[in-house]
Amino acid sequence: MKKKLKTILYIGNNLTAKTKYNSTLAVLVNLLKIEGYRVHISSSKLNKLSRLLDMCLSVIKYRNKVDYILIDTFSTKNFYYALITSQLAKIFSIKYIPILHGGNLPTRIKKNVFLSKLIFKNSYKNIAPSNYLKVAFENEGYRVDFIPNIIEIEQYEFKKREKLQPKLLWVRAFKEIYNPTLAIEVLYLLKNEYPNAKLCMVGPFVDNSYNNCLSLVEKYNLHNSVEFTNVLLKEEWHKVSVDYDIFINTTNFDNTPVSVMEAMALGLPVVTTNVGGIPYLLEDKVDAFLVGKNNPKLMVEAIIKLLKNDNLIICRNARKKVETFSWNHNKTKWLQILK
Repeated sequence: MKKKLKTILYIGNNLTAKTKYNSTLAVLVNLLKIEGYRVHISSSKLNKLSRLLDMCLSVIKYRNKVDYILIDTFSTKNFYYALITSQLAKIFSIKYIPILHGGNLPTRIKKNVFLSKLIFKNSYKNIAPSNYLKVAFENEGYRVDFIPNIIEIEQYEFKKREKLQPKLLWVRAFKEIYNPTLAIEVLYLLKNEYPNAKLCMVGPFVDNSYNNCLSLVEKYNLHNSVEFTNVLLKEEWHKVSVDYDIFINTTNFDNTPVSVMEAMALGLPVVTTNVGGIPYLLEDKVDAFLVGKNNPKLMVEAIIKLLKNDNLIICRNARKKVETFSWNHNKTKWLQILK
């Protein structure tokens, strides 16, 4: 007898076509389809209220057609997408699975205990893509399974760098929590030691952070040393990365940043703030350099150590680690949950 295909509704920000950013949602959906699952997605609406309404209507529309609902769960306003859609799923007795993404979720579940319990105590499973979130949730009494964000490792060509140059790459949305202005401050200080240092910043302009970066470029006269590309397709920024030698991650809050994982896969040595889930993902001086947040001096010192010592073994260590985040290493975990 032929096995019945399972059907899934995936609730999340399905904005890849509009933002060009290949989200973890898009990657996981594609892989699940290859495994034979039917997957519906909601929502691609840009307006937040329209998106929430579309998500709710999708739960109602597919209530008798889906076996599971996957719900991307964040810590800020999008937390309420998860709250409302999960309660609809509960009303219709559908198994729902929050996938935890927000780097500030540990604070959220402590501040909003009642609302958090409504979501995470009634779920079929809770999935954490980092041990940081797994530990934080387990400390509050929630059951959590760890499955990392999937990286399609075969799409990442590892570049073996022989001699590092002061060419910095930053890939993230221009958003205050990601602290993009720190990258400009780092470049400014680095040029005291390496006058030829350059910085490329890749990502969409979300809030006033981009204008703040421009102001610093003007203040420090860095016009010829900084390039802003705006958002690029994954394949495009991978091509750009070949011309750069050090990846910097400046964020103030984080979970398991995909851009950092991608940099590791591409062979770029990573210098990053040690916030949120970063210390659970990376080991200082083993597969990356970790420094305190919002401290340009410490980040520059780490970059100079890299440049002077050509400590490229961290690149090989990083690539080995990120290979464990491939679909082949993790698909049995998903297939077991979605059986």
